[in-house]
Amino acid sequence: MNKINNNTIGINNFVKRQIKGSGKTYSTLSLKSICSHAQEQLKKGIFKKGYRDGVILIPICNTLLEYFICPIVKINMNTRFESIPKKRRNDEELYISIKALNGTPVEIGGVDLILYRHDVLKETNEEHTDKDWELIAFQAIPKEIENLPMGPTTMMRNQLCLPGGTKGNYTSKEWAESMQFWQKYALLK
Repeated sequence: MNKINNNTIGINNFVKRQIKGSGKTYSTLSLKSICSHAQEQLKKGIFKKGYRDGVILIPICNTLLEYFICPIVKINMNTRFESIPKKRRNDEELYISIKALNGTPVEIGGVDLILYRHDVLKETNEEHTDKDWELIAFQAIPKEIENLPMGPTTMMRNQLCLPGGTKGNYTSKEWAESMQFWQKYALLK
């Protein structure tokens, strides 16, 4: 991996929604602590390329896994769901949010910190700091899989350049893998 030195990391407002009860991965660590860890990993060159230039994924050290809570459950015939029309922001179109109401969260195998470069966020006026990179999200990855596919709704927003999306293009294989994964797993409310 390449090293990215002398780059600052800020906290984007988007990541602040990742709290207990949100149906998203959350942490007992402060966002400031998570950013500091991201900075250390970045300086060491420990990161993966994201879905486009200017997006990177930073895996956290295994010693920090215990501070992250995964909301993903494996779907079975007893899984109950809640479906509600929802918007994350006023300028977005409605989408159907589907959450599992029961189930046991899967074991975490890793956590990726998702960083967007300042110029990428600026494309959609979503930069919230003057830092080089911003932490926009983090996601727990179930132990039994290597890479967590992006959700199809996020992919749709990105590919169609809809409000709330950041321009991106996906292969038919990436779409199929996303659909296949999210037919077997759900986020726990």
